[in-house]
Amino acid sequence: MDSNIQRSLAVSWAALTLSGGVGLATAWSTGNATGLVGAAYAGFGMVILTLGVLQARLRAMEDNERRDFEDLRNRRPETALFSGRDETFRARSSRLAFERWIVPAFALVLAVGQAAAAAWLWRWLDRGPLILPERSALSMAFYGLLALVTFLLGRFAAGLSQDPLHRLLRPAASRLLLAAILFTLAIAAAAAAWSGYPEFDRRLARALVVFLGLLGAESLVLLILEAYRPRQRRQDSPPVYESRILGLLGQPGGLVSTAAQAFDYQFGFKVSETWFYRWLERALAGLILLQAAVLWIASAIVIVDPHEQATIERWGRRLETRGVLEPGLHFKWPWPLEVVRLFSTREARAFNVGFVPDPKLDAERTLVWTRPHYKEEFNLLVASRESTGATATNGPETDASVPVNLLTASIPVQYHVTNVLDWGYRHTDPALLLERLATREVVRYLVGVDLDAIMSTDRLEAAGELRDAIQQSAVEKQLGVEILFVGLQDIHPPVQVAAAYEAVIGATQERETKILDAHAYRAQRVPLAEAESTRRVQEAASDRILQTARAAGAAGRFTNQMAAFAASPAVFARRSYLETVVQGTAMARKYLLTTTHLSEDYWINLEDKLRPDLLDVTMPATRAEATKP
Repeated sequence: MDSNIQRSLAVSWAALTLSGGVGLATAWSTGNATGLVGAAYAGFGMVILTLGVLQARLRAMEDNERRDFEDLRNRRPETALFSGRDETFRARSSRLAFERWIVPAFALVLAVGQAAAAAWLWRWLDRGPLILPERSALSMAFYGLLALVTFLLGRFAAGLSQDPLHRLLRPAASRLLLAAILFTLAIAAAAAAWSGYPEFDRRLARALVVFLGLLGAESLVLLILEAYRPRQRRQDSPPVYESRILGLLGQPGGLVSTAAQAFDYQFGFKVSETWFYRWLERALAGLILLQAAVLWIASAIVIVDPHEQATIERWGRRLETRGVLEPGLHFKWPWPLEVVRLFSTREARAFNVGFVPDPKLDAERTLVWTRPHYKEEFNLLVASRESTGATATNGPETDASVPVNLLTASIPVQYHVTNVLDWGYRHTDPALLLERLATREVVRYLVGVDLDAIMSTDRLEAAGELRDAIQQSAVEKQLGVEILFVGLQDIHPPVQVAAAYEAVIGATQERETKILDAHAYRAQRVPLAEAESTRRVQEAASDRILQTARAAGAAGRFTNQMAAFAASPAVFARRSYLETVVQGTAMARKYLLTTTHLSEDYWINLEDKLRPDLLDVTMPATRAEATKP
């Protein structure tokens, strides 16, 4: 192999590495996302060129070995040492082993690496740096110089790669020309930012990220096709890591010739020389025109699905004579004379107020106030019934709590279109307008309701009132929609204060518990006290009656005693004495002293009266004793 190809590959590798490094530094200092993604392309290109340099080196060693072998065999043709066996060519064996194992493995790693890099860059663009318009002029100068250098080197390598001996230069030419295009796109992004359109940079960078993913998928497909491609002797196959898409940049022979070469290579025979391919090549333009004509005529057929309605527009204006098209088959003039606008009117649409959903968090079944439920939750003002006058610990006495609170509410709204003309032609973006109207009505409603009520008993009533308010606003703006459902779900304080709110609610419930316990104690003790009071009053009344009766009895007794004393003073006095002695000695032990030889017998019970209350009970007489005379 000519040493020029090795030098060309080395120069291409150095140019791509240097330009990629300078482009990366420039993009990083200016925040150019397109330039940063282009640096990723340059990195993969540098690795591919490194493998190309190694493959070219092995082929050069093989050529040197073959020339040395031919020279020695011409000098001594009779020697058996130069019989031409394969094990004699070690450089060739090394090259074959390299292309059989190392190159496919590298192609697989390249495919996975490009796909992974595309996925990572797509997520990185959401949080990456923004482009700086004030530095765009300087970055355009650097990118212009890099684009010129890479373009000139790429065109030079592309010219050399047309020679079959310099086939390995095609990947280098493609990567250098791609670098020139990427630097040109970076210039366009910087120019757009300098003109006041910085968002163009991110959009262009995302498009390049998608293309990088397609290159990764292409590498994987080429690797699979290479495994099943029929092999032919003396066929110089292109490297499996060479991109066929990027190969169009370095092959000015045209798309048709490139496709023919690809078919010949893949199927293992001259597909481009068959009669069908020759006829297809001649009739390709006519077939494309015929297909385009059929597609253009087919644009005159309109099919409206059962859940849709449509309108016809001629040169951008609604065709009033056609009215609103109902579901079915309709016809119109082909595009672009007339176009059809389809509206989904028989299916429910939805949007959310107060939150941005997150598919990962939606899968959770257990929801607590102290953890986020969605990707974003917005705080809304809501009224507070209790406006306490409590002051801060060290604040002035006039600092009272504000009668409003913050509330997080997830409010899904469902609706459907009822009037296609109002929905499609009265407003530029009716869906966004309806969402903003719903947000306004929610904010208005919440500032006039109580926090505890909206979180508990009044939720269903609030949903109905919100639906009516949003419907009224939509009617006033002539949106042509009907609000089907407004839901109030996941109503809770903000996550940042949810723990404190739960603590306050717990303290409130504990206070209510103690109040109810006090009411229960009062309900228990008050009736007991009233019963005790009534009992004592009744006892006092009965004691009064008893004492009065006793006093009356004593007074009557005294009157009788006066009459008895007047009748017989001696007997009365003796009797009173004896009664007094009996009463006074009723509980005392008595001893009787008598003389002997009495004519009468006395029986005296001298036992102690241990229980006089039981022993002194008078037994009632039996019926026989009662009837005895």
